[in-house]
Amino acid sequence: MKSLAHWIHAHAEASPDAVAFYCEGEAYSWSRYARDSDRLAAHLLASGFAAGERLAVLLPDGPGVHAAYVACEKAGLVAVGIGPRAGAAEVRHLIQRTRAAGLLSHSHHRDLNLAQLAEALRADGGPLRRHLVVSDPGAGDEGLHVDGETISDMEVKPSLSTAQALEPDAPFLLNSTSGTTGLPKCVVHDQQRWFHFHELAVEAGRLTPSDVFLSALPAPFGFGIWTAHVTPTLLGAPCVLVPNFDAAELLRTLETQRVTVLAAVSTQFIMMLDSPACKTADLSSLRVLFTGGEAVPYERAAEFEERTGASVLQFYGSNETGALSRTTLADAREVRLRTAGHVIEAMQVRLYDESGRDVTASGQGQAACRGPLLSQGYYEDDAANAELYTDDGWMLTGDIASIDADGILRVTGRSADFIIRGGKNISAAVVEAAVSSHPSVSLAAAVAMPDPVFGERVCVYAELRPGTSLDLAELLAHLRQRGTSVESLPEQLIVLQELPRASGGKVAKQALREDIAKRLEAPGRDPS
Repeated sequence: MKSLAHWIHAHAEASPDAVAFYCEGEAYSWSRYARDSDRLAAHLLASGFAAGERLAVLLPDGPGVHAAYVACEKAGLVAVGIGPRAGAAEVRHLIQRTRAAGLLSHSHHRDLNLAQLAEALRADGGPLRRHLVVSDPGAGDEGLHVDGETISDMEVKPSLSTAQALEPDAPFLLNSTSGTTGLPKCVVHDQQRWFHFHELAVEAGRLTPSDVFLSALPAPFGFGIWTAHVTPTLLGAPCVLVPNFDAAELLRTLETQRVTVLAAVSTQFIMMLDSPACKTADLSSLRVLFTGGEAVPYERAAEFEERTGASVLQFYGSNETGALSRTTLADAREVRLRTAGHVIEAMQVRLYDESGRDVTASGQGQAACRGPLLSQGYYEDDAANAELYTDDGWMLTGDIASIDADGILRVTGRSADFIIRGGKNISAAVVEAAVSSHPSVSLAAAVAMPDPVFGERVCVYAELRPGTSLDLAELLAHLRQRGTSVESLPEQLIVLQELPRASGGKVAKQALREDIAKRLEAPGRDPS
């Protein structure tokens, strides 16, 4: 299959003024996308980067970051996608870990002075040689400032050779895990895996060039890559980008841009439902919501469907594995919202018990897979790859799952996300699903609370809907009335105005684990 750069130029020739992206009130055409990525690629080559080198890219989520990734593709460089919420320690780690030869950014990012950071990295004797500062989100309209010097378009060759351009099966992007447990690892992506994913998405959601996409996820992460960088480009469809998530503003954008396909994690669509703007927004154009990355909360997802008329779909998998299963428009609501959908045949999914035995046919275990959607593993990280793969080459997910006779996969929890109470494994995902059924709960996260007798107890952090309140006694009464198992009943409830989020938009559970440990250390030991 042809590369993404090929399709961008094909759309630019066929429909030069058609919209590729719409961001913050501005339309960004296919011809501008092709032109900006060409110009930036020429600048990269003129700056002395060699084919195969890594270029760290830290730009706000918008058309510019996509043009930067395509410029890297054209120049034969591998982009290192750094999430927009990364701090200085993570930026340093990713540049050093990938041995990036350059950093492409604005001069400042949030509270980071990136010129100073780049200079410090070079002073440390690291791999970074060049810092390229773009002054425009369109990636190059006024040239680049390379190590403090302005490089104009007149100083670079006006045309590009395609000899150095990346092929679809070559690594084109290194992105990070969400970073909720220490410094992130880097996942190796090629375009070919996302082309396979695209075909499955088109079939699942009956996607066409007439659709209008909105991706609420940052570009460097897997969900954002396929929903903003890959699928709209392959279809030639417009994609709306939101650099900063705001529920009310997103709802207004859905209405004004007549969006038909929304990509958002559970946290985001729940915040949309809870926004007062949701009561009046015209969302009649919306027909599909793709979500994922965590268990779909049934009650809230059903509420979203009833409010909008759209169908909630998901792919189950990870940044590393791609998708193992999916739901489609042909599935009933019970399948779409209570399971992870049908196993994707090409992914050859297996389940393994703790001893490494294949238990696919007889029970539940850690899901593993092998097939065309896989990443190429972790970048130059033998220790991490040894944990990621089985001895015979199957990639592990870290999730505990079961597969029924109809090929429907259900996730019961992460292998590292169990609360072990008195020797009993309690799935955090099961607890969260139960707690989320309470009408006051907008978002719930279950973590282990250290206990001197039982080892761990079940602690739930909750974000409530506006104007509501909740205490533990009221929550337990609700759960018992629903018939929730005793093992899944929370023993501590902590209500926060907002649960902490990791880079990819998920709840940052490690921050909650650290929080409950600190609360227990405080005088009086009342964690609430």
